[in-house]
Amino acid sequence: MQLEKLAKSHKEFKEKYLSEYATRFQELAVKGQSPKVLFISCSDSRVIPNLITHTNPGDLFIDRNVGNLVPPFQPGSECTAVSASIEYAVAHLHVEDIIVCGHSFCGACKALYEESDPNDTKTEHLTRWLEYAKESKLSALAMVGREDKDALLRATERFNVIAQLKNLLSYPVVQDALEEGKLFIQGWYYHIESGDLEYFDPIEHRFKALDEIDIKTD
Repeated sequence: MQLEKLAKSHKEFKEKYLSEYATRFQELAVKGQSPKVLFISCSDSRVIPNLITHTNPGDLFIDRNVGNLVPPFQPGSECTAVSASIEYAVAHLHVEDIIVCGHSFCGACKALYEESDPNDTKTEHLTRWLEYAKESKLSALAMVGREDKDALLRATERFNVIAQLKNLLSYPVVQDALEEGKLFIQGWYYHIESGDLEYFDPIEHRFKALDEIDIKTD
């Protein structure tokens, strides 16, 4: 069991980090949260939003799901946790940025190319969920083809970010905030193997190294 291991880790957390963040935690508890960023990323255990962005507790409102997917807005359809997170973050927390972050070696994108039994009810939710990424597969196949499997998967992961940004734009609460100039949306791609980040440039329609951005210092 992992319970004893996690209990030990929690004890180490309190001993090593709680004192460092004690004041911050007290402020967050009393004053509430006011994150500026909604960070939509994959549930993959290798992708840790606060770690790769070097942010503190309270800085990010995070939604993690299999494949960093964003179901398109559909009035009257079945509610999803992702949709609720988007609406809450924009309408109530008034976040200023939404980042959809994909990553390399994504198991969800790889699963798009693996045959599954449509009659298998044990993973029917996963099968239905991955339908939101099918557009990414088609785009990657059209551009890369099937010969180079690694190139195909990397392309699928990037196209998946672009597809989810498009779905994000279907939400009325997002549309209103964008029109009012209160919101900016971004697509990121994280390299697990190197720690590098790329961002999607909608003007050039390609991913560019985040390091290329000029960082202003005070």
